[in-house]
Amino acid sequence: MNLSISPDVVPILREGIFLGMVIVTVFGALLATLAKRMTRAVLGLIVCFLGIAGIYYFLNSPFVALMQILIYVGAVAITICFAIMLAEPDEMKMAAKTPGLAGPFAVLLGGAVTWVLASTAMHAQWMTPAVKINEGSVQQVGASLLTMYSMVFELVSIVLLLAILGSLVVARAGRDKAEC
Repeated sequence: MNLSISPDVVPILREGIFLGMVIVTVFGALLATLAKRMTRAVLGLIVCFLGIAGIYYFLNSPFVALMQILIYVGAVAITICFAIMLAEPDEMKMAAKTPGLAGPFAVLLGGAVTWVLASTAMHAQWMTPAVKINEGSVQQVGASLLTMYSMVFELVSIVLLLAILGSLVVARAGRDKAEC
């Protein structure tokens, strides 16, 4: 029994996998923005982050994909979940309804932005993919993070700090209102 894949099918599989990751990302983003309950919105955000991690992995960046999962799904999204759990239930209610024209206007604006980005992507001169510099061992990635990419490493820690501070502000505001 021969299970080899013919070379003609490989590009179709690549495009299918990439399209699947894009669909997961867009589905998560739509769920995050259109959900009426905050917990479902956070779940959509997590699905969107996982889709982005899948795109990173597909683009031959497994380390960036793992960091996407660890930092954004494992830290930022979970911190938002804690903030939601610590907030008062009254704060979770939706604000006044938006006017009826806001939904169609948002769809029209989103479609226009998508069209501009898609036409730009189709007509752009793309650079050739990067060449693999090393084998990507943990030691080499660690050395690169602490030498060449130290600024990125510090920016990630600032994002985590801001997420924690934001959840503390939301949680503290809920407790102060309960004491008054």
